[in-house]
Amino acid sequence: QVRLVESGGGSVQPGGSLRLSCAASGFTFSSTIMRWYRQAPGMGRELVAHITRAGGVATYARSVEGRFTISRDNTKNMVYLQMNNLKPEDTAVYYCNANMTDWGQGTQVTVSS
Repeated sequence: QVRLVESGGGSVQPGGSLRLSCAASGFTFSSTIMRWYRQAPGMGRELVAHITRAGGVATYARSVEGRFTISRDNTKNMVYLQMNNLKPEDTAVYYCNANMTDWGQGTQVTVSS
C-alpha cells in the first residue's frame, strides 16, 4: 500500500527557513507527479507546489513563488520542500500528495514571533 510520511515541520520566526521531507513507498515513485498542499485552520486545502516525474518542471502558488523550492530524488523516493523567508501566513499543516490520490499525515508549520 502507498505510504507518504512527512517530516521537518516546526515553529520558526518570520524570515526563518524550514525544509520539509516526504518519504514515499508502495508505488512507482518515478512515475508519479508529486505535490505539496497546505491547510490552515478553517481554510480549504491549498496547492503549494508540484513537480513532474523527472523533476524537470516545477510550479508554485503565487503566494510562495520565489521563497519555496520543491525537489525530488527518485533514487531515494523522496520529495522535499525548502521554505525560505517564511511568513505568518505560511502557518498551516503541510501535506505530501501523490497523483492527487494519496496523502501523508501532514506536518505542522508555525511561523510566529
